[in-house]
Amino acid sequence: MIRMMFLLAAVLLGAQATAQTNVALGGLTVDTSAAIEVTADSLNVDQDTNTAVFSGEVLIIQGDLRLTAEQVTVVYGEDTTEIAKLLATGGVTFVTATEAAEAQEADYDITTGLLTLTGSVLLTQGPSAISAERMQINVSDGTATMDGRVRTVLQQGNN
Repeated sequence: MIRMMFLLAAVLLGAQATAQTNVALGGLTVDTSAAIEVTADSLNVDQDTNTAVFSGEVLIIQGDLRLTAEQVTVVYGEDTTEIAKLLATGGVTFVTATEAAEAQEADYDITTGLLTLTGSVLLTQGPSAISAERMQINVSDGTATMDGRVRTVLQQGNN
């Protein structure tokens, strides 16, 4: 199905496009109710602003999702101890069992299940790749939208 979506995107978009494309990302679904584990070199907590800043080789795990970056700011919900948002900067990598994405920054709104990657976004699915300036993923249903200069590289057959 994903390969068919890429083929359709290639036919409709040609080699490059300046519009927007929708991508089906079957492997990018995430259990948003799963526990979130964070590992980093340092942590600074500010209870006045309900934030925690993890710095240095940050690794975040939620179910099958792996997110790495140099710095991640965790924003807690008002009147709650639950995490509402993760803001990642510096070499952001987002990986599941079947896809991987890279970007300069990521904004993961846990309450809505939306992950927005910005800045030289590159998504790989097996031997195929698609790039853009911005990609928004709904991790609840595995759909995505890419904006900016969208470019696809599709591998056919056994290539």
